[in-house]
Amino acid sequence: MAAQSSFDISTGADLQEVDNAVNQAMKEVNQRYDFRGAHCSIALDRGSATIGLEADDAFRMKALDQVLREKLTRRGVPLKNVSVSDDQPASGGRVRRELTLTQGIPADTAREIVKAIKGQNLKKVQASIQGEEVRVSSASKDALQEVIAFLRSQDFGIELRFGNYRG
Repeated sequence: MAAQSSFDISTGADLQEVDNAVNQAMKEVNQRYDFRGAHCSIALDRGSATIGLEADDAFRMKALDQVLREKLTRRGVPLKNVSVSDDQPASGGRVRRELTLTQGIPADTAREIVKAIKGQNLKKVQASIQGEEVRVSSASKDALQEVIAFLRSQDFGIELRFGNYRG
């Protein structure tokens, strides 16, 4: 019998890179002319993997969000994994917004990925949900490569990472 090969499908952002992006964004905001005299802030909560934005008005909130997204992209943080809440009014006419980072594949998305893999009818390919990851295993390494190529062509609403390949 041939040995089983497998790989894991996961998602998530490196929180250190997110922290660096937040610091760079605040540095740019403090230096930009259009933010002079404005009270804008960006705060990262590592425990809940959220970023809080606060600005004086909707116009500055849009500019603040744009600066942060640019820095996140440059640091290699996938923007597909960032979900944005609606703007919330704060005291003094200010505006707040919260960005949530997806860390781990949500259960419903994991089921959708497993269903898509099984729908390909590849022989001897098994997909199973392991917490916040999906493990795909098969005796054929070529079949695993087909699964990876197939998943890269699909859109599940999050950035997929393929790792822990075991041959």
